[in-house]
Amino acid sequence: MIELEDVPELDDPLVITAFEGWNDAGESASAALAHLIESWDAELVAAVDPEDFYDFQVNRPRVVGSGDSRQLQWPTTRVFLARETPLQRPVFLVQGIEPSVRWRAFASDLLGFAGERGVGLLVTLGGLLADVPHSRPIPVSATSDDEALRTRTGVERSSYEGPTGIVGVLVDRARQVELPTMSLWAAVPHYAGGPPSPKAALALLGALEEQLGCVIDEGDLPEQARAWERGVDELAASDDEVAEYVQSLEQAQDTADLPEASGESIAREFERYLRRRRDGGPGRR
Repeated sequence: MIELEDVPELDDPLVITAFEGWNDAGESASAALAHLIESWDAELVAAVDPEDFYDFQVNRPRVVGSGDSRQLQWPTTRVFLARETPLQRPVFLVQGIEPSVRWRAFASDLLGFAGERGVGLLVTLGGLLADVPHSRPIPVSATSDDEALRTRTGVERSSYEGPTGIVGVLVDRARQVELPTMSLWAAVPHYAGGPPSPKAALALLGALEEQLGCVIDEGDLPEQARAWERGVDELAASDDEVAEYVQSLEQAQDTADLPEASGESIAREFERYLRRRRDGGPGRR
C-alpha cells in the first residue's frame, strides 16, 4: 500500500528509480538518485507502507532526533516529485530499499501509482560489480525491452540471464502493463566496490543526460569522483599484485575501446558537450 500526499494532475511525467541493496554496487545508483532529488528540489509525495514489504530484523528502524523530539524512522521506499526539471516535464523519483517480501505486490503497487498519474516512461538505475579499471571512464549499459524506445534512442535489448533484484521485477511488471522502460547500469570496479562510488554515480548521471537529452547539474560530484580515484590509485600503488591487476584491466579496456573512436561516438560526445554549453552547464570533466 502507498500512502499519498496530494499529487496534482501532471503533464507527461516519467519515473526514475533506484534501490539500495543487491542492485546498488558501491551505492552508485542510490547516490545518483539522491543527487537528483536534491538538485531538482523534489518534494516527498508518497511512501510505501513498510509493514507490508520489509523484514525489520534485516532493515531495522532507526531512532533519530534528540530529547523530546526523538522518533522512529522506518526503512521504506519513498516517492518524490520534481516539478521543474531540465527535461521540461515533471519527474517522480523513487528512492527505495529492496523489499524483503512480496515483490510482485510491491511492483504492482508502484506501477499502479505510476499508471494513475499518466507516467509514460520508467527509468531504472543500478550498479553492478565488474572487471573494469577505476582509472578509466565507468562503463554504463543502457537497455530496453521496448522496441519503439530502442529505435528512438539506440539502446540495446538486454541479453542478461541469471538472478535478478527488484529492478528486474519492476521492469518485467512494467512490460506486462505496456509501460516502456529503460535500464541504466554502471559497472563498478569490484576491487573498489565499497561505498561510496561517486565516479559511478556521475557516470549514471551522464548516461541519463545522453538518453533523456538534458543537462544535469553535477554539483560537487566531479570533485568527489577525482578524490575517489586518487584514493584508489594510492591503494593500488601500495600493493604490487593489485597494481599489476589494474594495469591488465586498463590494457584490456583500452583495446576493447579502440573501435569506439569512431565518427559516431565522437559526434555523440561533441553533441553532449554543445548541449551542456547551450544550457549553461559546465563541460564534462
